[in-house]
Amino acid sequence: MDWDLTKELNTKQYQTVMTVDGPLLIIAGAGSGKTRTVTFRIAHMLKKGIPQSAILALTFTNKAAREMEERIRHITGKKLSALTVSTFHAFGVKVLRKSIHHLGYREHFSIYDESDKVSLLKEVCRELKVAPDAVDFWELSQTISAVKTGRSIWTGENSHYRKFYDEYAEHMVLYNAVDFDDLIVLPLRLFEEHPDVLESYRHRYRYIMVDEFQDTSIAQYKMMKLLAETNRNICVVGDDDQSIYSWRGANYQNIINFEKDFPELTEIKLEQNYRSTQNILAAANSVIANNTNRKEKELWTGTGEGKAIEIFYPENGVREAQFIAEMIRTIRFKEHIPYREIGILIRTNNLAAVIEEALLTEGIPYKVSGGTSFFSRKEIKDIIAYLRVITNPDDDINLLRIINTPRRGIGKKSLQIIRDVADGEECSIFSALSKIRYSKNSPLPEKSATDIENFLTLIDYYREHLLSGKNFAGHIRSLVDTIEYWTYLILENQKNEKAARWKFGNIGKFIEFVEQWERNQREEGHKPNIYQYLNRITLSTRDDAEDDSESGSVNLMTIHSAKGLEFDLVFLAGVESHLIPHARAVEENPESIEEERRLFYVAITRARQKLFMTSCRTRKSMKETIECAPSPFLEEIPKDLIEYHRPEEELTPEEAIQSLSSLRAKWSS
Repeated sequence: MDWDLTKELNTKQYQTVMTVDGPLLIIAGAGSGKTRTVTFRIAHMLKKGIPQSAILALTFTNKAAREMEERIRHITGKKLSALTVSTFHAFGVKVLRKSIHHLGYREHFSIYDESDKVSLLKEVCRELKVAPDAVDFWELSQTISAVKTGRSIWTGENSHYRKFYDEYAEHMVLYNAVDFDDLIVLPLRLFEEHPDVLESYRHRYRYIMVDEFQDTSIAQYKMMKLLAETNRNICVVGDDDQSIYSWRGANYQNIINFEKDFPELTEIKLEQNYRSTQNILAAANSVIANNTNRKEKELWTGTGEGKAIEIFYPENGVREAQFIAEMIRTIRFKEHIPYREIGILIRTNNLAAVIEEALLTEGIPYKVSGGTSFFSRKEIKDIIAYLRVITNPDDDINLLRIINTPRRGIGKKSLQIIRDVADGEECSIFSALSKIRYSKNSPLPEKSATDIENFLTLIDYYREHLLSGKNFAGHIRSLVDTIEYWTYLILENQKNEKAARWKFGNIGKFIEFVEQWERNQREEGHKPNIYQYLNRITLSTRDDAEDDSESGSVNLMTIHSAKGLEFDLVFLAGVESHLIPHARAVEENPESIEEERRLFYVAITRARQKLFMTSCRTRKSMKETIECAPSPFLEEIPKDLIEYHRPEEELTPEEAIQSLSSLRAKWSS
């Protein structure tokens, strides 16, 4: 454990590490080496002789907790068996495992996830003699969560859910179960109602540290405040400019609450940025300065000005996606940037599909983080599964996916008989279906046999048409109509027709992609076949557990998912007035304009070297084409930091020959 902190840290970071006793507020700007500073601080505390068991470090994700613990272990060279580095929820579990009996629960409680919660709420409906079809379970679950955690109170608008809330709470105790909200709320109640339990934790954890403090909820803040109230050795690290999770309970006002509850605190600002160029930081500083409810800070770096921020105004979403894919290909060729160092950030997931298709077209590997890939959405996978079975009937996995989607009445018993035939004949399930179809003594009931006959006829019909090599999109559209997938979506989403329409719209988008691909293939002189299209999806969206390729994959994600990450090259798509700031968010609460600006700030500060922004002139929404205006946030970036991208003009034949000659000369030298 031999290190020189003056060489490892800058002046402010060093001050942070050396301030061990008393309350400490660290305002850590984006890219300011926060994790490094915090881990050195804990390592320094251990070096000073503070026992591991006296330290509690709380953060928000298991990944962050693991990374922090690993870094401390690397710095100190010690086993950390007694150090508690944990998420808030994992700490809550630890407290409840030991003391939940005080609250009327038995030991060995169960933790319910969202699906368990909804199942119980359906049971509650039956107890209250309310038809489950009459209840919006997503809204009910959200209301219970908001009231339980103190984000909401009972009002005239939600009071009709109160009887469900009370019944749900009684059932949870009866079943000896807790949900994720309870992992924070119940330890808090335990501390408030049983001072002796609270005192035992205060006695143990004399030094507390909270990471990503701006993301704490009211309940989480109360928990850490109670734990730290007597010892007063509490360090909170956060950045109010990166508070972007109010929708899930985060309350950036907790920084103000902390100053009020611990008035003797020391405040240190980490403003030196180790991530981005000065141009990117200047843009971020200029934007966020327009927020009024914030701690003033000015990020700076010693790495130089860097490249200008480039803005492009494409005609529509398709051109935007093509531009992003083409620029990735070009810059990667010129500058050899690995794919994994490229991030494409979007405000909402519905922008992803067109970008995914453009990346597929250019053969650029990508992964979708913090969301579902367009091609992995259930409705798209269902249609792709039909296409896979049509092109390869012996694909058992996809056949089992579609044989009852939509429902055909081929029940569990019939399916078991079919499986037995397949096992006995050592053949695929499709072959077993064919054998049963032509068998004189069918082992299946008459209705199941008829349903199978119709299913096989459907597959045979579309196999003939899709393998003809013509009008793939038209045949897929016909298939979707024939299987009555729209009716299936309506039945599956009875309480939410909007969701059904959105999913059906995704299928329409998928068919458009097929249509465009087929057109491009023919224009390039190729004869397309459906196998090619399915293979390109498989190759580009395969679910690898680890991306071990030399260059990795481009990262496509929402801005929310990108927080805490950084990339050499960032594309921020959809910088339009209705997307960022998001029209619905501002409409519901005009004050959310500041959180939308913080989101924009987070997006900007993900870029290390180069930042592109795109703002479409028009964008397709459902079946309409809407006119778009640039985001007002773009006006907040100083003009001298911006370059407006102009598409490169096509080379003349003479210029193309000269360029090719230069390239050959370069290769041969």
